[in-house]
Amino acid sequence: MNLGNEDQSIPDRDSSRKNNSSDGNKSDDSASQKSHHASTDWREFRAMLYHNYQIEKKESDAHKQGGTPHVSKPLGSKWAHPLSVPETGCVLVATEKLDGVRTFERTVVLLLRSGTRHPQEGPFGVVISRPLHKKIKHMKPTNNELATTFADCSLHFGGPLEASMFLLRVGKNSKISGFEEVIPGLCFGARNSLDEAAELVKKGVLKSQDFKFFVGYAGWQLDQLREEIESDYWYVAACSPDLIFGDSLDSSSESLWKEILQEMGGHYSELSRKPKQDI
Repeated sequence: MNLGNEDQSIPDRDSSRKNNSSDGNKSDDSASQKSHHASTDWREFRAMLYHNYQIEKKESDAHKQGGTPHVSKPLGSKWAHPLSVPETGCVLVATEKLDGVRTFERTVVLLLRSGTRHPQEGPFGVVISRPLHKKIKHMKPTNNELATTFADCSLHFGGPLEASMFLLRVGKNSKISGFEEVIPGLCFGARNSLDEAAELVKKGVLKSQDFKFFVGYAGWQLDQLREEIESDYWYVAACSPDLIFGDSLDSSSESLWKEILQEMGGHYSELSRKPKQDI
């Protein structure tokens, strides 16, 4: 199995400023974001629909078995549910088939782009569940902005391919030019956009705590990720911003993996409690 594509291109400054028109999911996402922008983003709306469907299903099953109806709970700030196909902003959750593959076992990958039909661009993202328990200043960076503005930012293992990336939390109602949106309120950038990122901090638009930096990234050829999903190496899920950019990123390596599976419920939740398979 070949996880990751070493020829994967990283978006440059110009490409990160425009939407990819050939990505069907992304164009649909943009339209949905506009229609729900006033109240809630489309991902949260979809999550509520899924949440309500699951409640109705449980109540129906309980009624058939003569049991007590399930007590419904509102959608909280942390949620996750399975998806049938990957999309920009979804997460890939490693299945037990990746136990023993040290780079990816029990990881969660945030897909920054879902990939297009263009031969030069496949899907790519960053592992968001592997904190390195180090700050940027501990790595003695030569880049001035990393050594000063972002010195106290935490570092995370992003994947096996060579490029450093960062996520920035901008708030659902904010649009930051020069950075590509992953989900409403969350954008990403690469080394070539560090200067712009630092300016946002210096001007007080954002705080350094709004950034998370990743060493490396994960990338696939266009059909490669689809094949890995069909072979049950990854579960595809949508999850809340609080999970993607929450405190779990700074805790143990497996905590976010477990938390997302538990939020997904059913057999996914059962997997989160299974011991690691030694291969």
